[in-house]
Formats: sequence, structure tokens, C-alpha cells
Amino acid sequence: MGGFGEFERYDAVGLAKLVRNKQVTPAELLDAAIERVESRNADVNAVVSRLYEEARRAIAAGLPDGPFTGVPFLLKDIGALLTGTGTTFGSRMFTTFVADHDSELVARYRRSGLVIFGKTNTPEFGIVPTTEPQLFGPTKNPWNRAYSSGGSSGGAAAAVASGMVPAAHGNDGGGSIRIPASCCGLFGLKPTRARTPMGPDVGEGWGGMAVSHAITRTVRDSAALLDATAGPDVGDPYWAPPPARPFCDEVGVDPGRLRIAVCTEPWNGSPVDAECKEAVAAAAKLCTGLGHVVDEARPEIDARALGEAQRMIVSSSTRMVLEMRAGFFGREPKADDVETYTWRVATYGSQVRAVDYARSMIAVHRAGRAVAHFFTRWDVLLTPTMCQPPYRLKELDTMSDNVEQFTKLLWGAIAFTSLFNASGSPAMSVPLHWSRDGLPVGVQFVSGFGEEARLLRLAAQLETAQPWADRRPPR
Repeated sequence: MGGFGEFERYDAVGLAKLVRNKQVTPAELLDAAIERVESRNADVNAVVSRLYEEARRAIAAGLPDGPFTGVPFLLKDIGALLTGTGTTFGSRMFTTFVADHDSELVARYRRSGLVIFGKTNTPEFGIVPTTEPQLFGPTKNPWNRAYSSGGSSGGAAAAVASGMVPAAHGNDGGGSIRIPASCCGLFGLKPTRARTPMGPDVGEGWGGMAVSHAITRTVRDSAALLDATAGPDVGDPYWAPPPARPFCDEVGVDPGRLRIAVCTEPWNGSPVDAECKEAVAAAAKLCTGLGHVVDEARPEIDARALGEAQRMIVSSSTRMVLEMRAGFFGREPKADDVETYTWRVATYGSQVRAVDYARSMIAVHRAGRAVAHFFTRWDVLLTPTMCQPPYRLKELDTMSDNVEQFTKLLWGAIAFTSLFNASGSPAMSVPLHWSRDGLPVGVQFVSGFGEEARLLRLAAQLETAQPWADRRPPR
């Protein structure tokens, strides 16, 4: 590998420090990242849009002086517009769409000095927990190419796991940061609702369940990226409570003696693989050894009502996107515009009445209140991230007509994650376990609304006690 050969030894914070100290140039880092994409992407299919010349022009024009000046970075191909570049949302309906402005999140990434040089694969409209769109084909898990990298930020996770970049943008409306982080052996933090901006195009996604952040190898990268992007934008309908101090300052701080509840049975009743239960048991033992109080408990919710509410919200939102895009072409949407599962979701969305949507928001908020009350008694909740280790590719086939099998797998993937999109609570997948087959199995830690600081302190403690950053997929 030519260029800056030590590229993969450093996280994003470390690379930025090298640039500040003039030990390496942004151009050298970009070349190193491009070389890795070009040599590895054919194996995993993580990057679907190359923006190399745009990145070189940004460097030549002079980068802002920020916390990540000169660090190469990838955007997910949904939820982050970059002026003059296409965003497909993983769908052939959007192959001709070109953004005429930056999303506020992207503007903040650019002000931090990040060098955006490509976009990563995502399932169509981000509605499934695997990244296998018909448009670009499947993203393969770097740990074993026969398996999924998760979704919907599967391209981002595969890019980081395979060493193309130390961190990449993702978003999460039901587990889409945490699931691929679990599948690929990475750290994935879903921030508190509205911690990062959704504007200027929308005020919220999926009824407030969606939020953007990143998938990273190290805890400090996640904290530093959150510092660079957190905070309300002008016109936001609501925002998260401001932190007491920068999130970076929490990394390495003693989390104190936490009250940690453990739960291994999901609210929707999906069966849980023994490997995932073993991962939680090992994490609970590690936390006990670190001095925390660990016991079994979980918030109690009406899982059936919440599941149906989330289905209504996602389906009606998907239908809205289809109708808006088809309207741009002067017609109604039709089945062959999208994948089979997407059309099934959108068809249900067309049947949701306004009163049904209003009722669904009541169910979401009721679940959120139950979670909030739970965290008046407990500091952290520990669960599996997923109900099983990574799926094999084609198990979650969006072109399949086997609705029962598809739904069973879908609900198993999001059984532990989606509740905390409804509640808006911060939640993270931490790579503390690998299966007997050598596949990553993440565990999820959740805390109360606005309590990312507590999670970051705990994550850093776990990272020190059981380091994972140097554990890499086989080549």
C-alpha cells in the first residue's frame, strides 16, 4: 500500500493531530484513503459514489481550521446532501437527483475540516437492517463476505471495518447505526433525539425516531464528531438538552458506580440466539468487575401498539417520499419504481389515515414515557444489539414475496434497538464479543434522554478494559 502507510494505525482524532503537527498533509491522507477504497471496495461494495476530484478541490481551496482538518470522510447515501453531488437514497428513483445545497449536518462536517470523498451504500430508503439494494448490490461483511454488514448504514460500517476510513457518517431510525456497528465489530452511538440537525429540508425524520451521527472504531472519535455536529439549527422544531461540557471531555472520566439493568428478552417476543445472550452475560460480568451494580430489569411497554405505530410512521413516510419523487416526474408512483418490500411498505402507507398517524404518535410517546420513568431508577440498560449474529446475505431479500419470513427476520434485527428510537434515548452498540464463527456480536447500552455523556464515559471505560480497536477482519 502506497501513500501514508500508517493510515490505519490512527483514528480520526489521531489523523487530525498528525495534520496539525505537519507530520502528514491532507492530500497524503486523501491519497491513502482513496488507495484503500480502490483496492478493497471490490470485495465489500461499501462505497457507491466516488468524489475524489471534489475532495482534491476542497483541499486545494484551503480547509477550515477545525478538529478534523484533513481527515478523509464518507457520507451515507441518504440523509446527507452535498452540494453538486447525487444522493440516490439507495433507489433507482433518485439516480438523477443532484443536491443544490448542503444539509446542515454536512455543512458542520465541512466546517470541522473533514474531507468528504465518497458516499456509502444503503438499502432503498433505509428501511431494512441489511444493505443489499437492487441499485448497487449487496455490501458484504468484511469479517466474512457471505454475511451482511447490517443496515441501513451497512456501507459506512463496512468501509470503517475494512480500514478505508476510521469513521463514517450514518443515521438511525430503528437501529441503523447500532445494527451495522454490531455486525462489523465497531462502535456505534445513536444520539438523543434531535441532538444533531435534520435541516434545512426536514425538521424530523420518521416522527422524530431518526437521528444522524457516525460509526467509528474508537469512542473518542464518536465523541469528537458529536461535538462537531451537535446543537440546534435555526428553525428546528425542538432540540436535545445541551450537554454540560464537550463530549470529548467525558472520554476517560470515571463513570462512577452505575446501576445497570440487564435484559435479554425483547419486547416484541423475537427469539434470541444463544450467542447474543452469551455476549450480554459476558458484558454484565465485565461491568460487575468494573464496580457497577448489575441486575435484571427492563422498561415495560405495550410492544404490539408500539410496533404497529412504528410501522404506520415508517410506511406513511415512505409513501410520502415515493409520491413526492413521482410527482417530480409528473405521475403517480408505481410498483416497478421500487423494490418489492418498499412497494409493500408504501402501499400500506397509502392506507394509513390521518387519525391513525395521530394515534401512532400517542403510542410512541407513551412508550417514551415508560422508558423515561425506567431511567429514573436505573442509570443504564444492557441488552443484545440484535437477536442473532449477522445475517447471511439474501436472508433479508427485499424482492421476496415471503412476507412472513421477511417480517420475522426484520423484527428480530430491530427487536432491541427500535424502542429507543421511539423514546429518543441515546443508545450505543459496543463490540465486546465475537461468535464462535468469528463474527462480531455487539451489545447495546442505553441511558436516559440527553445522557450521552454517561454512555461515553462507560464506553471509554469498557474500551480500556477490553480493547477492540486493533481487532481487524482477516484480509
